[in-house]
Amino acid sequence: MAGTASPPARWSNWAGNQRGTATAILRPGSPSDVAEAVRATAAAGGRIRVAGSGHSFTPIALADDRRMELSELETTVSVDVERRLVTVPAGTTLQALNGLLARHRLAMPNLGDIDAQTVAGAISTGTHGTGAAYGCLSTFVEALTLVTGTGELLHCSADENPDIFAAARVSLGALGVLVDVTLRCVDAFVLHAHERPAELADVLGELPALIDRHDHVEFYWFPYTTRAQVKANDRVPANDRPLPRWRGWLDDDFLSNTVFAGACRLGRAVPALAPGISAVSARALTERRYTDRSDRVFCTPRRVRFVEMEYGLPREALTEALTALRRIIDGLPFKVLFPVEVRFTAADDIWLSHGYGRDSAYIAVHQYVGTPYEPYFRAFEKVAAELGGRPHWGKLHYRDAESLAAAYPRFTDFQAIRDRLDPDRVFTNPHLTHVLGA
Repeated sequence: MAGTASPPARWSNWAGNQRGTATAILRPGSPSDVAEAVRATAAAGGRIRVAGSGHSFTPIALADDRRMELSELETTVSVDVERRLVTVPAGTTLQALNGLLARHRLAMPNLGDIDAQTVAGAISTGTHGTGAAYGCLSTFVEALTLVTGTGELLHCSADENPDIFAAARVSLGALGVLVDVTLRCVDAFVLHAHERPAELADVLGELPALIDRHDHVEFYWFPYTTRAQVKANDRVPANDRPLPRWRGWLDDDFLSNTVFAGACRLGRAVPALAPGISAVSARALTERRYTDRSDRVFCTPRRVRFVEMEYGLPREALTEALTALRRIIDGLPFKVLFPVEVRFTAADDIWLSHGYGRDSAYIAVHQYVGTPYEPYFRAFEKVAAELGGRPHWGKLHYRDAESLAAAYPRFTDFQAIRDRLDPDRVFTNPHLTHVLGA
């Protein structure tokens, strides 16, 4: 077939907590190459997992047979400025997508804070940003094309194969190989960013008004303190308050990466210092306001390595979950070095989306690489699950198919679509068997 294939090679995700070796690496050059590779693998009784940029913390992309990479996959790039529709190869990174859109005076309506993921990886795991009126990135998908487990090329949208479309926009890569994605965009816009320190109690007290008042709001709570950092982003007509280059370097490169990395290394070496480090970190990030192109405000550099668990909760359960989380952290036999992140999304209708059928608050807990985390994450997961929480598909969790079926009303419908599109489980691995069933 066209495209390239390579011999076995080690693979690691960004955090370094997932590593594996595939029997072969497939790099198809076209959708027909993908279909041919799938048919050949199915005929041999083999399996394929597609790997993107490695920004998932779970073993979701680990291949125990053949790994497929989409970096050489070429499909037509189409930009319809008038209709605000953009079609790109599924292996396109969000960073490249944002650059393409900016050249056409378009933008994604919302983004998360990392732009290294591929489009396919981001939507397949339910990647999201923050904003009470916005769902996850998959809600911006207008159409998609995938190759099924039988090698069939399927085009899906709300009008064409609508049931598959409802399942495939967040699919964990279990239904097929995404080859292209059509996204509904908006006209390019400028964001005014306001970042400020605050007392956690004050943030929680004003939260409903805070969420309603801003287009996009999130906050970070610093463990062992009562302090939080609030970030609010709002659409404005002009980029009239750019951040001085020195301030951007100081806050985003030096303090948030270089200094924070050093603080984490110190806290890992001398855990007793962690509460003091958290207190200093909470006060090091001072208030700032600036304007910039939307994707440059949404996305920030992340060079400090960590592992993460994130749960989407019914929004009304947030305060109870944070109260329990504070008790958990205070009772751990080790220290937590990372702040806790809280974001918000709107309800959607995608079957395996964390936001299916409800407005959500997301709580993300992190630990610096090389420090203990499992007791922390398991204790938080117990609280989150009891409050109706759903784990982010790309972040660490310990749920299985039985417990997840109770959390997702359309779980069995998704399984039925999976049975239709991948009856021989060409696209499975041990992790998918654990979370979706055999």
